[in-house]
Amino acid sequence: MTKSSATPLPTVVVKNGMHKAIAQGHPWVYRTQIETIRDLPDAGEINKQGDPDGMAATAASAATATMVAQPARALVVDVVDFRGRSLGRGLYNSASMIAVRILATTSETVDEHLIRERLTAAIALRQRFARPDTDSYRLVFAEADRLPGLIVDQFATTLVVQVLSMGMETFLHTITETLLALVKPDRLILQHEEAIRVKEGLPLYRKIVFGDDCDRTVITENGLKLVVDLANGQKTGYFLDQKANHAFLRQFSAGQRVLDCFTYIGGFALNALAGGAREVTAVDVSAAAIELTRENARLNGLEDRLQTVTANAFDFLRDEVRAGHHYDVIVLDPPAFAKSHAAKAAAIRGYKEINLSALRLLESGGILATHSCSYHMSESIFLETILEAARDAKKRVRILDIRRQDFDHPVLGGYPESHYLKSIWLQIV
Repeated sequence: MTKSSATPLPTVVVKNGMHKAIAQGHPWVYRTQIETIRDLPDAGEINKQGDPDGMAATAASAATATMVAQPARALVVDVVDFRGRSLGRGLYNSASMIAVRILATTSETVDEHLIRERLTAAIALRQRFARPDTDSYRLVFAEADRLPGLIVDQFATTLVVQVLSMGMETFLHTITETLLALVKPDRLILQHEEAIRVKEGLPLYRKIVFGDDCDRTVITENGLKLVVDLANGQKTGYFLDQKANHAFLRQFSAGQRVLDCFTYIGGFALNALAGGAREVTAVDVSAAAIELTRENARLNGLEDRLQTVTANAFDFLRDEVRAGHHYDVIVLDPPAFAKSHAAKAAAIRGYKEINLSALRLLESGGILATHSCSYHMSESIFLETILEAARDAKKRVRILDIRRQDFDHPVLGGYPESHYLKSIWLQIV
């Protein structure tokens, strides 16, 4: 994919003052950060150079949804600061606001061999720390595994792949071949329906690359069986980042009355039941999610102690406070309230409201496990928001633990976006 050493790669020059985060390891160069691009080929030459696997056109022909006409191909470029000092080597996409995604040093060749090496290393990490009671993991976590824009989730014997950048789409054939060789799954599904692909100039589609189609599958997590909706579920079908936190809840659950808000398909609720909870109430606004929670409870023989409620969790919590009800343990695991920096103020209000209600429903000794998956809500701001809610609720709290996403969603130094999940565990004292 790269030119010979005698021919220099195109060079992206970053503006003065905008290079510091990149120099510290951040893998993105925004279009607005670029001063100039030297030796950039014309569009025809970019298309010829940037698709070594010949997959972009194949994917486009298979697509059944919208894309921009004549999409650009990702092009390998060197990135330097305003003084000409190297910042790395990456893949350039003129159609994206993230113009360059850095994935190598200038001493490394960006080609199929590098992609295979990175995939092999990512899978080896998961295999090293895999737990015997769990068969499903995130095998590739995009930039955190130095494969920018690539998500690979393993659900038992099924692999679901999301390519969210033009650069990784360029290597799609290498990616799928390598995954099939290393993991040997029963099926591999391309779940390319995320809207961000349009911003990258990529088509939206779902495609079975290997094996039979499969709308649902059963996975094992912490020894529990879970039905996962691969066709209609959130993201790739299920959130694998909370596995360890689900298990952590068990130690607080024996004999307790537990409330799990934003339950989705029952991850926290079922682990509370497995931990010996006397009674668990699971709440979600989605009727489909609640039905899957019930199905998963039946699958594990835990349905007799589970109550489910299809409701907006904000409304449910307020109603429970007005009714004077109490719980021993409450879990809050909402979707991201702050999907952009501009939404942070509104997100803080939302997090404070649900945590204020939850704290009012807990008495002395009660446990609150509260979560934020919003990158723009930093850990320090999230913690301060929860403590402000405790003060307003006139509750004194003890911080038992501050946790994050499971090991298969690693945090990459210099890339703070990879630390997105905050998990704060409090006790009323």
